[in-house]
Amino acid sequence: MPSTRPGPSSASEPERPAATDSASLQYARLRAELVDHVFPPGTVLLETMLSARYGVSRTPIRDALTRLEHDGLLERVVRGYRIRVATAEDIMELYEARIALESAAAAAAALRRTELDLARLQHLAELLGEATEIEEITSVNADWHRALWTAAHNSVLTGLLDRVITQMRLFDDSPVGAPPSLEKTVAEHDAILLALRANDAETARTEVIAHLSRTRDIRLAALAQVRP
Repeated sequence: MPSTRPGPSSASEPERPAATDSASLQYARLRAELVDHVFPPGTVLLETMLSARYGVSRTPIRDALTRLEHDGLLERVVRGYRIRVATAEDIMELYEARIALESAAAAAAALRRTELDLARLQHLAELLGEATEIEEITSVNADWHRALWTAAHNSVLTGLLDRVITQMRLFDDSPVGAPPSLEKTVAEHDAILLALRANDAETARTEVIAHLSRTRDIRLAALAQVRP
């Protein structure tokens, strides 16, 4: 009797990605473009426009937009979704959350960091001190902070901080580490790293609070100049 089992797929027929995979891909693609400021602040995003842009159906686009709204990057409007525009209150709330989370991460890092963690932070600190281009300063500064989170060895803290930082990148692309604050930033990073080396959790916590409070004030001042 001939077998009733389905044969293997033809080599000429490529496997189609699952719907969930397609939605995740469009989510990651659109999220990256949002935080890189490909679209101007306040832009209304339509499913039809994004479907044509990415060459996919509207279903994964719709799922991606819903997730991005949940992330706090978009807000629902009559015609679609609008990219959120920051207010001073938004910046204050985000910094309040970041200071609480990152100071906790620093305290944990002081107790759990490995020699590899310290070496990575030291290397990035040296790169930041030598950087001259704004793009490089911004990138290395962000990498240093992520290395600090990693040194805490707490995936929940890292995930929460990643969400907060994503919103901050959407709202404000001005480089905190750029001159004239670069020298101060480097000095503050050195103080935090010194506390990590000494396993001094409380000093690590307070140094991060002071550092992020200063950068918060810089961002708020910049926002006030743009929107009097």
